[in-house]
Amino acid sequence: MQIGRGYNEMSIADTYESSMTLTETHIVLGAGLFGDFNPLHTDQGFAERSRFGTRIAHGYLTTSYMAAQLGMLFHGTAIAYVEHTSRFTAPVRAGDTLAMVWTVVSLDDKPRHHGGMVGLTGVCTNQDGVRVAEAEAKMLVANNPSG
Repeated sequence: MQIGRGYNEMSIADTYESSMTLTETHIVLGAGLFGDFNPLHTDQGFAERSRFGTRIAHGYLTTSYMAAQLGMLFHGTAIAYVEHTSRFTAPVRAGDTLAMVWTVVSLDDKPRHHGGMVGLTGVCTNQDGVRVAEAEAKMLVANNPSG
């Protein structure tokens, strides 16, 4: 198993970037997984008459994509995803390519856990550079023994 970044490999101002195109399939599966069948997500006719003009993705999909990037960054070293707050600033639609940038803003040593708490801020934008969400997160992360 490939081990992700460890607490001992983090520095303030480090950034981590990724991108993904959100598809129609994500929205349909999200409705079923979350049990959220709000017509803004599932009814094209209704959504066309809304302020958005088309169906939009669940906020859960955007924030889950954002959080998943930290899961991958700390693959095998994460002890706990302790905190996550999100603010949605623009709608996300099927076909949007989301770019995520996380920045390390704090490091708090936790010797008892052989690592520490990593504080991060994140910005998610679409293919047009429009900010669609922002977040703050805290991850308790073990040191990487090979780091």
